[in-house]
Amino acid sequence: MKPRELLSELFTAAVRAADPLTGIASRLPAPPRGRTVVVGAGKGAAQMARALESLWPTPLEGIVVTRYGYGCDTKSIRVIEASHPVPDAAGLTASGLLMEAVAGLTEDDLVIALICGGGSALLPAPPVGLTLQDEIAFNELLLASGAPIASMNVVRKHLSTIKGGRLAAATKARVVSLIVSDIPGDNPAHVASGPTVADFSNRQQAQAVVAQYRLKLPQAALDHLASPSADAPRPDDPIFARHEHHIIASAGVSLEAAAAAARAHGIEAVILSDSIEGESRDVALVHAAIAREVATRNRPFSKPVVILSGGETTVTLKERGGRGGRNGEFALAMALAIGEQNIHVLAADTDGIDGSENNAGAFVDGDTLRRLREKGIDPRKLLDANDCYTCFEALGDLFVTGPTGTNVNDFRAILIA
Repeated sequence: MKPRELLSELFTAAVRAADPLTGIASRLPAPPRGRTVVVGAGKGAAQMARALESLWPTPLEGIVVTRYGYGCDTKSIRVIEASHPVPDAAGLTASGLLMEAVAGLTEDDLVIALICGGGSALLPAPPVGLTLQDEIAFNELLLASGAPIASMNVVRKHLSTIKGGRLAAATKARVVSLIVSDIPGDNPAHVASGPTVADFSNRQQAQAVVAQYRLKLPQAALDHLASPSADAPRPDDPIFARHEHHIIASAGVSLEAAAAAARAHGIEAVILSDSIEGESRDVALVHAAIAREVATRNRPFSKPVVILSGGETTVTLKERGGRGGRNGEFALAMALAIGEQNIHVLAADTDGIDGSENNAGAFVDGDTLRRLREKGIDPRKLLDANDCYTCFEALGDLFVTGPTGTNVNDFRAILIA
């Protein structure tokens, strides 16, 4: 099997392990005496809704919001599409509809919340005094800041009327949250900024993130964070006493599946971590150093071997206008660091979209730099411009999968042959 075919197969195995149908089936609550209402948000929310419909034994209704182009056919659960990674008016409408769906329920009813990565952008709900344009502005600042996802979501949940457990707090019904985690460490309160799962973070911590990353938030947002009205409900609030949440898919499970697929081909696989964070290009340098050590000295692992890792890296934008995402940036930095050694790399986002373009990620190998030189392309210049997409588009090395229906974040596979 050719290296890229193998790496693609490992990605497929990772995504298959995060299939929401399997996870939902293992965590189905008992039907209630009253109504069953479904709410949800994220890039895999429509597929989660369809899976739930195929499993649920009694009538249900509800609404979920997903990214444009990520919807699918459902029977009784309405699917709304909205903008990601920057919010838009469709997402604002969806947030209102989700709040309305749970507001009139009773203690005899059940809310099933289907939550996965991408929900933060898909559920804009600015507090009084802020506008949708304010929320768009601070989301753009967060995305360009280089802040880790957990820090970004601490800010988001204190500038919202739906995140930080507020959606669950808006109902008298029991809430069961089924969550596909795209968060390093799998803290359920950070997935989609926790619309149905509260945590103990506070507005002072949100202010600290703003200060640390020198975020020039709109004045209305700064004023709100300075006010007690920004405080989110705490998980020890009695309103959450009957609620429960379950992680039904995660990066760790997906990486184990990819490792098993590699071993089925007679190639050893090692997992560095499913929770790696940091600047994409810096994380690439560490991975490249390990790969070079294996390639030249057969340590700390013996080749042939596949090195796997997951998590969520970040990109601090140096220039506006570059195209691509964190996995493409990782791949381009890897190409520069591995040189012409016999190393093959796939870096991709498990939801099928890296950043805002149409690719999940990209391939690189020991021939990448030579091919770029032949085309007169300066990879260092494109990396500095955060323009990895242009680089891999020119080579035909983009990894394009389309929407996968799940999201357990970054997938990196490095084959040392």
